[in-house]
Amino acid sequence: MFRKLSLPLLIFAFVSFLVFGSVVLSKEQLSETDIKESSLSESDENAILFNTVMDVLTHQRCINCHPSDNVPKQGEDSHPHRFDITRNNIEAATNCNTCHQASNNDFSGVPGAPHWALAPHNMQWEGLSRIEIAKSILDPQKNGNRSHEELMHHLTEHELVMWAWEPGKDLNGQTRETPPVPKDKFISAVKKWIESGAIIPENKN
Repeated sequence: MFRKLSLPLLIFAFVSFLVFGSVVLSKEQLSETDIKESSLSESDENAILFNTVMDVLTHQRCINCHPSDNVPKQGEDSHPHRFDITRNNIEAATNCNTCHQASNNDFSGVPGAPHWALAPHNMQWEGLSRIEIAKSILDPQKNGNRSHEELMHHLTEHELVMWAWEPGKDLNGQTRETPPVPKDKFISAVKKWIESGAIIPENKN
């Protein structure tokens, strides 16, 4: 006949089973995750990083200041800047910092960040495909003569770029839309994409 187990021994055996079982399950789950991650080719992983970066750079928070013409855009609908502001009158008489201060003015609805400015004409992104924008930001003749490392720091640290995730409120008191990618995920994707060679996927828009 089987000996009867004492209650403390039964409890110990049951707890041990739960702990051991959970450890085994965790290892199995981790292995499955590793297998799924390892199944990604370098090109697939690069495409994910590339599109994560471009999800931000093609959002109106960025495009509005990178117009294809001489007119900066505003709002979620990217309408022309109020008061007939153009590149010509910005350069000739009106400075962006006259209205756009170092921080958002939620009372007036005027957004602000340090170094607020319209992107140079050779940095126009409006109407370009993702591949065309990527080629532009990697071209020293169009990106302010920046190396890959300098570009990485610009995209992940510059206060005006980081403003996109803290855009303040518009004239109607509505909080402006932020890019579709969280800031920390964007920063991570930029660094990984550039550190892995800043490869532009082929035939991807």
